[in-house]
Amino acid sequence: MSMNRRAFLSALAASAALPSVSLARVETDTRLVVVLLRGGLDGLGMVPATADPHFRSARGAAAPTHDGLALDGPFALHPAMAPLMPLWERHELLVAHAIGLPYQQRSHFDAQDVLETGHARPMAFGSGWLSRALHAAALPQPALGVGAHVPLLLRGPARATSVDPGRRSLLSADRLAAVRAVLADDPLLSSAIDEGLATRALVDSVTVRRSRDMDAQAATVARLLALPEGPRVAVFDVGGWDTHTGQERVLERQLGQLAEGLVAFAEADPAVWQKTMVVCVTEFGRTVAGNGTGGTDHGTGGAALVLGGAIRGRRVLTDWPGLRPQDLLEGRDLRPTLDVRGLLKGVLQAQLGLSERVLAREVFPDSQDVPILEVV
Repeated sequence: MSMNRRAFLSALAASAALPSVSLARVETDTRLVVVLLRGGLDGLGMVPATADPHFRSARGAAAPTHDGLALDGPFALHPAMAPLMPLWERHELLVAHAIGLPYQQRSHFDAQDVLETGHARPMAFGSGWLSRALHAAALPQPALGVGAHVPLLLRGPARATSVDPGRRSLLSADRLAAVRAVLADDPLLSSAIDEGLATRALVDSVTVRRSRDMDAQAATVARLLALPEGPRVAVFDVGGWDTHTGQERVLERQLGQLAEGLVAFAEADPAVWQKTMVVCVTEFGRTVAGNGTGGTDHGTGGAALVLGGAIRGRRVLTDWPGLRPQDLLEGRDLRPTLDVRGLLKGVLQAQLGLSERVLAREVFPDSQDVPILEVV
């Protein structure tokens, strides 16, 4: 039976949707959470370089009305992310700025494919870098996608299934029992549905509030990660970052929910938090200057976040290119000087113990020239 079919049957058994959250249960005491911020988050909106002398003139209509919350160097954090400042002070938050993918053509579809497959070119792979990393680490437990589907990031050699705690089951207990009875003589199908039912029961046991809001979903997953029998790796799929219009208002809402969700991981279990690493990445940044509709357009360089109890935080990791007109990529974008794959390599090395060779050849193919960015 193909992996996609197994995932479909397990999802049917669970018959449930965090906003596309995925989990992987592994035999390791560390936890890893990957947050995919779909739509192209404006890195200069989340982490503005307000003390850069060229910041406000370069941003133009996109310049914020605030100065932000001071970090290192010229950088600040958007005020809506104030809940993260205690983590910054405890050295549990790291920012990577002027970071991007090797793909720089500004297509959502292609950039998200590169972000999830880990290859330098779109459509080069049908599997995700996280699935290959879990397989390379010889982790025996199946990956679990919590949401409507298993994202490309978790498709591949590592087993995966899905469940959705964001809504109640549409199938009655009798209907599920009937499906289970029909599949009883097929060892593969019956085990798949049993796996799905067990997963749903585990999710239901820790779900306090069914909602598609990031904070509620993160609280559920944080409780799952804290359970001894729970998953160890999670993937969130959070959309809404394509801010062509009304960016300031959208970022206020979106970043506030994101911050509350991230804090939920730190607060669920302090002991588990010391073994947890959360990385937030997006497919590309946005134009430095604002457009005529109160927003920004597809860009290149952006920002990423890494959080956790064991990271070496309270720093902004960057080779800042500057914001003068001659410093911008093609005269419009923040020039990326760091590679997202280097950041992800550092995270995977710390949490899964993967070697530099495996990371460069199996997880992120043809990335031997991309240095590992140290996060611990």
